[in-house]
Amino acid sequence: MKLLDVEAVLDRDVNIQKADFDCVVLKELDDKGTRYAILSHRWGTEVGYEEMTGLMKMEGRNKSEVTQRDGYQKIIKSCEQAARDGYKWLWIDTCCIDKRSSSELSEAINSMYQWYRNAQVCYAYLHDVDESTFPTHRNNGKFGRSNGWPEWFVRGWTLQELIAPKEVVFFNKNWLPIGNKRRLAPTLQDITGVPFQVLRDGLAAKRLSVAQIMSWAAHRETTRIEDQTYSLLGLFGVNMPMLYGEGRKAFRRLQLEIIRESNDHSIFAWNPRVPRPGSVLAVSPSDFQDCKDIEKVELDEFADKLMEHIEKSKLEDSDNSVPKCGILRTITIRKKRRTHEHKLAELREAARSRQLGTFSVSNAGIQVWLPVIPCRDHFRAILACSDIFGHLVTIDLGSSGSSFDRIFGTTDILKTYPEFQTLYLTHLEASEAFREFALDDRTVSYYGFTRCGTFPREFSGNTISLSSLTNDLILIIYANDNVGSRFAVGLGYYFGQSWVHVTSDEHVQRNGWKDFARRVYNRMWNARAEHARSMPKYPEEGGYERRDNFIKHAHFPRSILAARVVWGRWETYNFKLMIDVEQCPGCCAGPWKWTATSNDRHGLDMPGLMKTAFHSHRLKVDGWWIWLDQCSGQRITLGDYGDYSDGNFRRDGNIYEDMGTLGIATTDSAYYPVVSSVSDSGYTLHRLTSQNGLEVIRYGGHKHPPLYQPKGLSLPANERFVLLLKALSTRLEGKHLVTTVIQSLDVQRVGAGNEGKQTERAPETSKYHPEPDILTSLYTLASPQVWRREPTCTHSKEQIRIIREHFYILLQMHQRPGTKGLQKSAVQ
Repeated sequence: MKLLDVEAVLDRDVNIQKADFDCVVLKELDDKGTRYAILSHRWGTEVGYEEMTGLMKMEGRNKSEVTQRDGYQKIIKSCEQAARDGYKWLWIDTCCIDKRSSSELSEAINSMYQWYRNAQVCYAYLHDVDESTFPTHRNNGKFGRSNGWPEWFVRGWTLQELIAPKEVVFFNKNWLPIGNKRRLAPTLQDITGVPFQVLRDGLAAKRLSVAQIMSWAAHRETTRIEDQTYSLLGLFGVNMPMLYGEGRKAFRRLQLEIIRESNDHSIFAWNPRVPRPGSVLAVSPSDFQDCKDIEKVELDEFADKLMEHIEKSKLEDSDNSVPKCGILRTITIRKKRRTHEHKLAELREAARSRQLGTFSVSNAGIQVWLPVIPCRDHFRAILACSDIFGHLVTIDLGSSGSSFDRIFGTTDILKTYPEFQTLYLTHLEASEAFREFALDDRTVSYYGFTRCGTFPREFSGNTISLSSLTNDLILIIYANDNVGSRFAVGLGYYFGQSWVHVTSDEHVQRNGWKDFARRVYNRMWNARAEHARSMPKYPEEGGYERRDNFIKHAHFPRSILAARVVWGRWETYNFKLMIDVEQCPGCCAGPWKWTATSNDRHGLDMPGLMKTAFHSHRLKVDGWWIWLDQCSGQRITLGDYGDYSDGNFRRDGNIYEDMGTLGIATTDSAYYPVVSSVSDSGYTLHRLTSQNGLEVIRYGGHKHPPLYQPKGLSLPANERFVLLLKALSTRLEGKHLVTTVIQSLDVQRVGAGNEGKQTERAPETSKYHPEPDILTSLYTLASPQVWRREPTCTHSKEQIRIIREHFYILLQMHQRPGTKGLQKSAVQ
């Protein structure tokens, strides 16, 4: 290590203005055979190695700037204190390490704990303490940025600088001594969380767990995120190369090094304030902030602790049925007792195995041998460490392929015996993934509902992103205050599974929607594992008739209305969500289970979810492939609707024609069709120019009519048109709708040798029908989701019929003379 020559530094400072004065101020010495002092401080405007060694070669102005820095004065004051204490050598991290050399920096960081431990005394300089006594009470007014204590106590590097030295003397801003580590040990324990035994006698004075040591660093800060890790190397007695730029990967490397050196299970006992499923390794020391009382359980103690845990948790055979009385009950109880004792003996023997204290690390994970309690879709692992009450600590593990991830918030734990199993625990930090939900709730306003807000966080727009690292959950609240109805749609992401749930407010109160949101949030959060499991599974890919949308329905209490959620996937991990309010198809109790439906995953922007009927032709419209059918035998125009139950479209009407009867102005631009470009794929269509100069698209190899200067017309997708379809949903239930048409000029067909005949023209009946010289050649037929209904609940319908019959009988039994006809009429 390079040490400052105290006398040389002070002599040079006295002769700083002499141009010919120079001396060597740093010398390479062995830390074990040299008596030296060492400085611990909070960095400010410091003097580096290059400036310290080349100070006398600087020009006057530069030299003056360096010597006026707080960091230079700190060096001089430290040297003066060391000289008074009789030390010839002093080490200061700012100027005794040549940070231009990566090898020297790495050696210094890996050796720093040892250097502080081998120093005769450590000077801890508290630059923000003015008083002549050590602060013994928290002062948020003065030290508000550092948790109420001097800033030195919240820095990452100063933790080892407090613990490692045999003697630490604290100095205030004016370099007056204000106490030492041994004398202040009780106060320092309150400030830092480090037990006073460790402060007085070092790490060996107390049996410490990995989790406890980590907890001391939980609230400490460093300028570089990697230094949160590097500052802990000496406390755990491990070494590793420095890789600045690796970020939080450094802390994962540290934990893996500790695992290779130790069999301490408490390294898995971290408990973050925000649950984060994935790797069994913590992300930072802050994950251990509540672990100061976690103690390591030695292997020879673990068997007894495990027996206590089994008895306390009442773990036993899953078959706990016992006859109620008689000799059979006595025999069964005795048999179960013998079985229980035999099982405990087996577990006790397994708990003493050396396998329990053996870890190995590979790319498959961290191999461990642990007692686990099997649950429905995860394990609860029992660790060889205990909490403040002496109870064994447990963590929950969920399967992730060939390894197991750390999971949180499980509730369905079986009361069965643990089993010792070899597990591979995930140690690679999971990269954060997001699930996006595209929200379409434009139709809820039809029945007077509005979106009140979201809980617990707000979002703007109609796209919601959920994080994979937090078991995310967000609620969307809707209400109609006029009828006193509210409902909530929960969007969640639990252990890799996206989920959706809808619930209504059964007890509408006068308080605001946020109180309702909090209650629902708590219920859904506690049941998120159940909601995730209840989500429908997607069938295998393939086929255009693949069902990839699902409907859930929740009836509103004391109402004929219900909330309807249509959930579907449009990409591998992203989803569309349509939220609607409709008249309930049958009185029901609680939300229905998911039922399957179908809608297009891709394509033109449509007014709500649509399922396109399969047709024989395909074209690209605005770059999207769409299915089309040829107009033959009937005139088809945009907005036509009709029956398609047998695969043949029979026109019943046109929504543009119906707008007049609904009192809607057909001249409103919100209802104008969207004009689209039509293109070919380069394989099945050919572009050419006819003899009269018109652009033609012709189907190669097929006898279909060519398209002369084609254009596409599609229904608009704005909110007003969506509400128009909603308004027509009751009358047009189950109908299909023409959503896109391809129009072209009405001229002769192009065939072999340009032979053909004149086509028929469609009459002009409205501005939405083709012009006299335009014909509709192809069209797309689709089923709007808002025009579809789930079948009536036959069980509920039958119950209602029985109730009505009983009600009528009761009326007949209690009717008074002269009221029979009136009452029967009222019932009917």
